[in-house]
Amino acid sequence: MLSVVTFLPLLVCAVLLLMPRTLPGRTYVWGWIVAAAADLALVLVLWAGFDAGGGMQYEQRLRWIPSAGVGYHVGVDGLSLPLVALVCLLFLAVAVYSLRETRQVRPYTCLFLFLQTVSLGLFVALDLILFFVFFDLSIVGMFFVIAGWGHGERARAAALKFFLYTFTGSLALLLGFIGLYLAADPHTFDITDLTRTDPLAGRGLYAGLVLLAIGVGLAVKTPTVPFHTWLPPAHTDAPAAGSAILAGVLLKMGAYGFVRIAMPLLPGSWRHYALVIVVVGAVSVVYGALVALAQTDFKRMIAYTSVNHMGYIVLAVGAAGTLAGSDVQARSLAVTGAVTQMVSHGLITGALFLLTGILYDRGHTYAIDAYSGLAAHTPRFAAVTVVAAFAGLGIPGFSGFIAEFQIFTGSLATQTLATAIALTGILITAALFLRALRAMFLGTPRLPQTIPTSGVTDLRRSEAVPTVILLGMALVIGVAPRWLLDVIEPAGRTVIRLVAR
Repeated sequence: MLSVVTFLPLLVCAVLLLMPRTLPGRTYVWGWIVAAAADLALVLVLWAGFDAGGGMQYEQRLRWIPSAGVGYHVGVDGLSLPLVALVCLLFLAVAVYSLRETRQVRPYTCLFLFLQTVSLGLFVALDLILFFVFFDLSIVGMFFVIAGWGHGERARAAALKFFLYTFTGSLALLLGFIGLYLAADPHTFDITDLTRTDPLAGRGLYAGLVLLAIGVGLAVKTPTVPFHTWLPPAHTDAPAAGSAILAGVLLKMGAYGFVRIAMPLLPGSWRHYALVIVVVGAVSVVYGALVALAQTDFKRMIAYTSVNHMGYIVLAVGAAGTLAGSDVQARSLAVTGAVTQMVSHGLITGALFLLTGILYDRGHTYAIDAYSGLAAHTPRFAAVTVVAAFAGLGIPGFSGFIAEFQIFTGSLATQTLATAIALTGILITAALFLRALRAMFLGTPRLPQTIPTSGVTDLRRSEAVPTVILLGMALVIGVAPRWLLDVIEPAGRTVIRLVAR
């Protein structure tokens, strides 16, 4: 069934490509909506039958390239199932939002269906080469989304920069995977087999170089400082739907790789270099927030907050590798918070990027100082944006608070100074969101000259539904998180046991 969930969007893409080109664009989008809804329903069935304490489940293992130790091996546990559900929900929201799309709808729809399959494939992959294939294909899909539906020539330049940066990172990742393969006896790329045997135990410098290669490859995709420079232009010049998927799903591929591959497969090196990872996380938190505070472009500001929020995840997984001065519960809490933050960031930032698309649709600019008093013209848009912004800065009641509370509580015992420094990121994030909200929605009404004299329209139904659904789910997790944490926590404890070997 897991393979059905993974490849259903690609199958629907193939069916849509066989349909006559003369069909209205909305027909293709409705096909995507039906496929995304069906995929989400199947994931809910998987969730209902999932045993939180049962380890890896719904596994399927087939021979693929046996001479090279490569197989088609998929499965889900508490680390991956929440992210699989996030992918399906976010793509469904983006599909509904895309009912407004009018440019080359047929290839647009098929590209997103392709991206949905490769995203799902990566989160269920239990073979390093299978993981790498989906990792690389996601880069190709997003390159065409940014270049084809972004904002003119700048979008093509941003797409090229995105591709070159992330593809270079993927090559480093592949080198690390080959290093693991060569160290294993017998040679294999299977993640579960490598986890069980720990082939790099006691390998010193060799293990450190493998971790460096894998860490750089994942850090580029996450992204962390100093590998983040591709992110702001990619987000700023991408279409809103592309930005939502880039932030909500593709960035999680790097963060997920840390907890699925780097930590359990390289436990000794992860413990040895934990302080370096913590420092990178803390710097990303503060740097991302400070640079976001300096932005005058609303979408670019949100892009830099992604560097900030992903930094919390890196801080947590680094702290989880510090055994001295901590107990198992604290380290497990840090990993649980990291995975919860992946889900939370996907929901909230996905909604924020969809809202920036609505802003650009009305005024053809993201400049904060181009707008003033928008709440008087668009009260529904203002209300939803304010809710999304407050959710993004981690106030109680939303998923961001649950995630960040766990991260800080789990990290404080071993990395007190770094955690205290990272806490300032919350204050800076609050300042930058409040500054933007005050400038755009309060004060004397002022609109860009690009808006017709007839005025600016408020949220339409196809725009309100996806953003409200995403924020509603963030609210559900924030108010009643137990159903999610019960799935993540056992897998988090397993990761901690593997790191402590």
